[in-house]
Amino acid sequence: MKVVVQRSLKSSVTVDGKVVNKIDSGLMLLVGINIEDTSKDVDWMVNKVLNLRIFDDENGVMNKSILDVGGEILSISQFTLQAETKKGNRPSYINAMKGEEANILYEEFNAKLNKHIKTYPGIFGADMLIDIQNVGPTTIILDSK
Repeated sequence: MKVVVQRSLKSSVTVDGKVVNKIDSGLMLLVGINIEDTSKDVDWMVNKVLNLRIFDDENGVMNKSILDVGGEILSISQFTLQAETKKGNRPSYINAMKGEEANILYEEFNAKLNKHIKTYPGIFGADMLIDIQNVGPTTIILDSK
């Protein structure tokens, strides 16, 4: 499981010209599910996202987590994070978990995050337009493997 974590001032997801979810201050997540991922990967990733210390403390040092500062999470499914690019110039998505099975783990991930921090999803499988105001910029790539 790969997740791109971005500290965000504002983020939104639009489908068919309509904003379907948005957040103010918090985390914007791009979530890619691998064919080998299980609930164990989901649990590891939830713990890592919730406890990742990428928010400034009173001294301006990144020392606080989303649990410390509050805010919200916008979580977007992104199968292209599983792209294989070692051979040729056209990415292969053979390592991305397919459709319904991936959606089950994506929803599990969001539900477990939502127990701690209000988490808003994108629309799984839809063509989405993502607007991110990345603070810092701060972008961290997490991989459960």
